[in-house]
Amino acid sequence: MHHGTDSAEEDRVARRDAAVRAAVEQGLLGPDAAVAGLLDVTGIRESAALLREAFEAVAAPGTPVLHAFAVKATPLVPVLRLLGEEGVGAEVASPGELALARAAGVPPERIVLDSPAKTPEELREALRLGIAVHADNPQELTRIDALVRAEPGRSPLGIRVNPQVGGGSIEATSTATATSKFGVALRDEGAREWVVRAYLDRPWLTRLHAHTGSQGIPLSLMVQGVAETYELAEEINARAGRRQVDTLDIGGGLPVNFASDATTPTYAQYARLLSEAVPGLFDGRYGLVTEFGRSLLAEHGTVVARVEYAKSAGGRRVAVTHAGVQVAARTVYVPGAWPLRIAAYDAKGRPKAGAEVVQDIAGPACFSGDLLAQGRALPLLEQGDYAAALDTGAYYFAHHYAYNSLARPAIYGFAPDGSGGVAFATVREPQTTDEIVAESGGAHVSALITLGAPGSR
Repeated sequence: MHHGTDSAEEDRVARRDAAVRAAVEQGLLGPDAAVAGLLDVTGIRESAALLREAFEAVAAPGTPVLHAFAVKATPLVPVLRLLGEEGVGAEVASPGELALARAAGVPPERIVLDSPAKTPEELREALRLGIAVHADNPQELTRIDALVRAEPGRSPLGIRVNPQVGGGSIEATSTATATSKFGVALRDEGAREWVVRAYLDRPWLTRLHAHTGSQGIPLSLMVQGVAETYELAEEINARAGRRQVDTLDIGGGLPVNFASDATTPTYAQYARLLSEAVPGLFDGRYGLVTEFGRSLLAEHGTVVARVEYAKSAGGRRVAVTHAGVQVAARTVYVPGAWPLRIAAYDAKGRPKAGAEVVQDIAGPACFSGDLLAQGRALPLLEQGDYAAALDTGAYYFAHHYAYNSLARPAIYGFAPDGSGGVAFATVREPQTTDEIVAESGGAHVSALITLGAPGSR
């Protein structure tokens, strides 16, 4: 666990290579299983441990710290259960995500509900279960007021603020811009005073939450967002004359390096930066909640797809695979912001050697832009080989996009089997064509032809 960074990266690559080969040997990948997601259980455990250790290293002894995994990053029940075993809770943003966390056995006191569009029923259920809730805006706080009056519960409650510190290189994942849809915009006229008064009027508001963004956000900007949130908590407590805000939820969103196997930045670097910039955050006066997602899972997932055909077009080699927009929608539609590394494996699942050839890695969908990678120099992929999209453990293989009614691939977790081999466990079954028909209204086949037909009234 505590060996050097380089050897940790080498270990991860070795585990991935062994898993691809074993998946082919064990028939999890092959002519009739053309695409699958592979999850590195050892790597997930190591990431969770590194996160815990990073904050333990800078926080005063006894500081309550809840690391809540952003379920949206990898919404798979067995993953949430594994993280739960590693001491990580769940940050949920919809009834579906809450149901997944509950199915995984995450206790309510380790769940946080954040969403900009919570319905009255969602709020009622969260308060009934004792789940922490952050109000996103004044109208939502009014709803919570009524619920708290009707039935005071045990849910920790707070407000989400937007420190408006600016955006990063990817606008869509920057959540602290001037016009972000999230939270109460602190620098808008009168907003900061409104937030302070909201707390002074409601002694049961004890948390404060902000989240600056994820991929493409520099650490300095994330630290600035946390610093401004901390200063607001200090102001509220000073004006209340007591420690009313007792917990700060500083969000997550550590950027992931998609350019190599190196993990950068690390949780330890971020925690150290935070402790230097905002020392009061860690002196034991505040409980802390984090909401990391992508950084916990991305490096530990790989989508492996069989090359069905290899061809040439306009002098460019093209490997036509079974992984495209259905598993990597962001990469296909916005390749500049979400490039993926591709690793080439032969038909037996072994890393391919040989001269690199510039080639396109194409997906199976019926539009020309369905490319996992364009003009990439790799050992030549041939029919029956495998192309692996790396670092896809978050926001990829569990986020199926049903273009062309392509089936959701199977997902398998892997770990050493204790005798030099690789053991697999099914995380999610592959979707069947019968399930596709059922989800596409198969039970209502005649619904539209009978609607308004003569004699149907």
